Amino acid sequence: MTVSEISRATAYTTIDGEHRHELEVKRSRFITVLRRATSEEEARALVAALRREFHDARHHCSAFVLGPDRTIQRSSDDGEPSGTAGIPMLEALLKRQTHDGVADLSDIAAVVVRYFGGILLGAGGLVRAYSESVSAALASAPLLGRQRLRLLEIEAPHAVAPRLENDLRAAGTVVLGSEYGPHAAVLRVALDDSDDAADSFQERLASLTGGAARAVPRGTSWVDLPL
Repeated sequence: MTVSEISRATAYTTIDGEHRHELEVKRSRFITVLRRATSEEEARALVAALRREFHDARHHCSAFVLGPDRTIQRSSDDGEPSGTAGIPMLEALLKRQTHDGVADLSDIAAVVVRYFGGILLGAGGLVRAYSESVSAALASAPLLGRQRLRLLEIEAPHAVAPRLENDLRAAGTVVLGSEYGPHAAVLRVALDDSDDAADSFQERLASLTGGAARAVPRGTSWVDLPL
């Protein structure tokens, strides 16, 4: 199952962990670090950590986008001329198309560490360098989808559970895992958050088990999915 064209309120794309990329422009080094962040505190913690790691660098410019609707957007030029670093970095994050021509990247922090190479780049050169640094890092970064899904649990006998899990996976159902108790196994699955999807799944489950099993709703949750 992959992230498809769903409203931005229920699906978006983020980075899988941390990714680094280095670009050199007229002897200046631009080291870009991308990391998944789910709060402003996590994003600012990345900036602080990189200030310690690259303590001798002149600039640690940053930008981050947070939330399923990308409602939190921040940027910092960190001493570069106003508008030449943070905003170009933020725009690179916001304009990045991740799948099917959709720009929905979020929960991501970007920091570009610059070591000055002795040659002034000018305002236009800085804008291009910071934008290109983030864009180049994103081009090779591992990404994954995030989707708000409806959770359900299915109780099945121990002897039936492995085959049922395989059948569900083969049918494209997201199986989050299974737990084996003393009397039965409980399979946890995730579906599109809609009544139609839930009804269709119940029918498919009944067909697979001869009507012996039924899925019990357990709310919704954000789930990582491959792109």
